[in-house]
Amino acid sequence: MTNPTSRDYNKASVLDVLLSHAPLTRNKLIELTGLSKATVSRAVEELRADGFVVDGGVDEITGRGRRSTYLDLPRTTGHVAGVSFGAQTTGVLVTDLRGREIQHVTVPTADHQEVEEAARWLVDLIAQAARSAQGPLRQIVAAVPGRVRGGTEIFGPAESMKIFAGSGLHQAVENLVEAPVLLDSDANASLLGILTDDATIRNAALFSVSTILNFASCTDHELARGSTPAFGDIGVLSSGVGDENLDELLSTRGLLRFARKRGLDLERVEDLWLQPHTEAPHAEVLQAFTTAIVTAVSVVAVTLDPESVYFVGRLRPLVDVVLPQVRERLGQSLPAVPEIRTGPHRIGLSTAQGAVYACLTMAQERLREAVLGARRQSQAAEQAAPAF
Repeated sequence: MTNPTSRDYNKASVLDVLLSHAPLTRNKLIELTGLSKATVSRAVEELRADGFVVDGGVDEITGRGRRSTYLDLPRTTGHVAGVSFGAQTTGVLVTDLRGREIQHVTVPTADHQEVEEAARWLVDLIAQAARSAQGPLRQIVAAVPGRVRGGTEIFGPAESMKIFAGSGLHQAVENLVEAPVLLDSDANASLLGILTDDATIRNAALFSVSTILNFASCTDHELARGSTPAFGDIGVLSSGVGDENLDELLSTRGLLRFARKRGLDLERVEDLWLQPHTEAPHAEVLQAFTTAIVTAVSVVAVTLDPESVYFVGRLRPLVDVVLPQVRERLGQSLPAVPEIRTGPHRIGLSTAQGAVYACLTMAQERLREAVLGARRQSQAAEQAAPAF
């Protein structure tokens, strides 16, 4: 056994920068790594021999001297798939290991009676989105409307997805593919997408207000993950409106049921904000929804002290409608009101994007470990390529 040398760590550092910034020139690579020209050149050639570096385009001449060739990751290095497996819509986003989109697919979620049937359907969707991808599939992360423990076990899924409670879906998908598979909540995936796009966020909370209410939070820019399935089950708390809990008023199914009980003849929940309403029951429903939002934000404000609270999901447009009143009421009850935002949401794709970010973190870390472990595996091996 031989431990990684400084040369191995330099090689891994060069790979890290390539994974984050490719395509880029050698000069930019030297600048970002802080390593010498000779060290970077040696690392690049070793990575090229391993199959992790290819020449890209040519830099435009901005002055005298030779033009610089861009260095890039070959598509043959592999790809990842982020999945948003929702009750209404399923989205699959496939990217290369640099996070560059290869293809995405968004379809209505099929009505599945068996877990194995659903797994085959998901794997077929991934294959469809990955049709033009090269190299092996390195990682799948599937985000679901429910709480997830250990990346495998689903708790409290949406009513129409009750058959997926437990670890059956994870096992069934893993049996059909050769890549590692991880499950996560749609709220975690959505918050991860926001965190990846904005590195300044430290402490934040997120409510996914869709088929069910789901919750995620982060501390010091890291997702918070509880040790028990109760973590994140904020929907069981009282909404402050009669005997309704938060999940009843902050989920599409629950809010639609509440509105119909109040006499509103709605075909779909979107009619609450897309259709003009003058009747008193409509105002009553909006007031109840506002109170539930105020309650939810108050709970996380006094327990987690977030700087920002995000709302994403199908009910996001209704949150926009009531936000001015929400902020006014919170200002009267809280000494400090967190910033409340509605996140950008492309149905089926925003959550899949967050799942892709999770994929890339894991795949890139394994690639780095493979580079560092190559010498340990066999110093005498004729082939230098790390086993990744």
